[in-house]
Amino acid sequence: MQPVLPPSVEALGVAVARSQVPVWLPWPLPVGWLYTGIAHVGDDVSGARATAVACSGPAPLGGFGELVLVAEELGVGLGARYAGLPGPDPGDSVGLYKPADTKLMAAGRPTPLFHVPDAPDDRAVFAGEARGLWLWAIAWPEQSALVMYDELVLTDLREAGAELDLLPCGALSPRLLG
Repeated sequence: MQPVLPPSVEALGVAVARSQVPVWLPWPLPVGWLYTGIAHVGDDVSGARATAVACSGPAPLGGFGELVLVAEELGVGLGARYAGLPGPDPGDSVGLYKPADTKLMAAGRPTPLFHVPDAPDDRAVFAGEARGLWLWAIAWPEQSALVMYDELVLTDLREAGAELDLLPCGALSPRLLG
């Protein structure tokens, strides 16, 4: 795990350039939401093998909400860490034998996500697969996960252009540090 980078367009650009996995961010951000930091796992030689991007803003039912989106190779464990789960992967809770709990668009493709039931009560955790890698969405507080049902569109920031310069940044999310 590399040090968490405070939210700035410049720091995000450096992390994006080094990443070997998608750097997911809702784009456009939900109304009133801000980018609040990035964490990654990897080294300078092989690049990031997992990324976690945080954003925060008004929760759908009022109050303040936070969302961390993780993209990772199998077995890395960054998503499970933020989800508060033991082991590196979501386990049997993500399976092709049941319907998806929610769907979002990731890089222009409908992407099913499954609720992970064993997460701590203070958060909602969804996991699925996008581009052959784990995609995790972890929301605090749990009710903030309603943002997942609002036709959320994720963009891989490795493919973003000049619009990245317009990204509104907020204060560093303490969720990335924990």
